[in-house]
Amino acid sequence: MAKKKRTRADVEKEEKASQKENDVHLPTTISSDEPLPKIKKWINKERVLVFSSRGVSYRARHLMKDLRTLMPHSKAESKMDKKDQLFVVNEICEMKNCNKCIFFEAKKRKDLYMWIANAPRGPSAKFLVENVHTMLELKMTGNCLKGSRPLLSFDKNFDTEPHWNLLKELFIQIFSTPNYHPKSQPFYDNVYTFSIHDNRIWFRNYQILEEDGSLAEIGPRFVLNPIRMFSGSFGGPTLYQNPTYVSPNEYRRSLKQKVAMKYINKLNAKQSRKDRYLPDSYKMDPTDEVFVTIRPEDAKGADKNTFYRVT
Repeated sequence: MAKKKRTRADVEKEEKASQKENDVHLPTTISSDEPLPKIKKWINKERVLVFSSRGVSYRARHLMKDLRTLMPHSKAESKMDKKDQLFVVNEICEMKNCNKCIFFEAKKRKDLYMWIANAPRGPSAKFLVENVHTMLELKMTGNCLKGSRPLLSFDKNFDTEPHWNLLKELFIQIFSTPNYHPKSQPFYDNVYTFSIHDNRIWFRNYQILEEDGSLAEIGPRFVLNPIRMFSGSFGGPTLYQNPTYVSPNEYRRSLKQKVAMKYINKLNAKQSRKDRYLPDSYKMDPTDEVFVTIRPEDAKGADKNTFYRVT
């Protein structure tokens, strides 16, 4: 049989079919317009709530603002009423989505206490804040980039006792800036130092000037006197209690007693002097004066009227 001759239309159909097979279909969106895939590097989601109770002094308020400036992972909150119990702080941390807390508690408008806690399960620690000096007050020459990540330097004495070791871990989790935090800068230009002296924790903030280790203090500076550590957040069983702690009320009372003792000793010395003083060395008989006669030449004052001259 003779082969059927292909028409021009059949040839065009075959060419179109082959072109469709060989054509590369591009996507409707260009790759440059597609959003880049997000790489999750911010893993440590530590957030610290820094606030205070009502009645704090101006110095404590400035110290609180300095800590917020130094920690980009911190959050602020309005002052808490004194009538509220401390366990309310756990609810505030939960509402603010914070798992760490620094709470300044003021008493008598002169005593400042600082709580650091891991909310809501603990542990927590209470300190008496002493020798507070803010950044504006010191006017140091040091300076650092805002939001930069600090280095934490701890005294070797933190590894000697269990309670110091626990406080060291709390300070690391609270004061260290999480890596790749949105508000942080990828630089290390300052260092926080925690030193133990006289059973107290001394805090200092320094700027790293050169690679050789030269430093310049920035501020703030304060001293933490540990009072008690709890297993829970703002309460619970006591893990450690400082046996050498003296409350500010007892200290002021002892000062007043020293001043009062000076006055009491003065009165006792005055009374003892009166007791030792004797006007007469021995007892005299008052009738012996009857036989005492005064000569006219020795008379004085009204005694002269008893004598008269015979002319």
